[in-house]
Amino acid sequence: MKAIVVTDQAAGTAGMKLVEQPAPHAAINEVIVQVHASGFTSGELTWPSTWTDRLDRDRTPTIPGQELAGVVTALGYGTTGLSLGQRVFGLSDSYRGGTLAEYVAVEARNLAPLPGNVDFTVGAAVAMPGLTAWQGLFVHGRLRAGQSVLVHGAAGAVGSMATQLAREAGANVIGTGRAADRQKAREFGAQEFVDLENDSLESVGRVHLVFDVIGGDVGKRSAGLIQAGGTLVTIAGPTEARPADGLAIDFVLVSDRAQLCEIIQRVRDGRLHTNIGNIASLNNAVAAFNPTKRISGKTIIRVRP
Repeated sequence: MKAIVVTDQAAGTAGMKLVEQPAPHAAINEVIVQVHASGFTSGELTWPSTWTDRLDRDRTPTIPGQELAGVVTALGYGTTGLSLGQRVFGLSDSYRGGTLAEYVAVEARNLAPLPGNVDFTVGAAVAMPGLTAWQGLFVHGRLRAGQSVLVHGAAGAVGSMATQLAREAGANVIGTGRAADRQKAREFGAQEFVDLENDSLESVGRVHLVFDVIGGDVGKRSAGLIQAGGTLVTIAGPTEARPADGLAIDFVLVSDRAQLCEIIQRVRDGRLHTNIGNIASLNNAVAAFNPTKRISGKTIIRVRP
């Protein structure tokens, strides 16, 4: 099969290559998915799990990519809940990766059915950003109707999902980003917008929840915006910033079939929209991950025409 591989962490996405690799086999409770579309986040190349297995053994050359949508072509022993020929979407394990390829082995529990009227590119684009936003808002942030939420990077792949889901839940949403992102954040549902390059972040006042994808100084300053009993949730790594009278939670998403089903139902109903900035073929994937100009939105690889 064709696959994108990386062998040099220092080279980043520039070190990616399209090569022929052996096709995977399904182990117990796994399925083989013929990948139709795949997503990738450049942060994967900084994760230890991309380069070593759970016993800290080197596993290069690595096929990166965790997000996928495709069709089940084989079932491992003991696999339940999915069937041959079924359209699915979801995530592979971070220690496995492998979705930037024509076939991938995935634990069945990490996948959910993809409705027939939802394109494979949409399924691949919504899995990781959708789960991240869902868990940050509702599992860790305990967001409720009527509360206020500050979403950093509201025009990005994850932030746009968080903005839409928070609005649907009845929250008042304040988005942040660059000046050029203002209109896009508004289109995704932000009722107010803060230009982090020119506006005062502190001007938003106190909020119930901050959803942080940036970290650093922005994350630290955000802690001071949390009102009593509120929460700062971040995917930017462990934070020393603590609200004076609230919680600070850094989290890593976990795959959840029930949540994937909730998310894709909203996509199917038109209540949730993906944020795709570019779609490229597998043959052109390396160039797509090394763009010559900034692309707003997620890059998706259409593995099969």
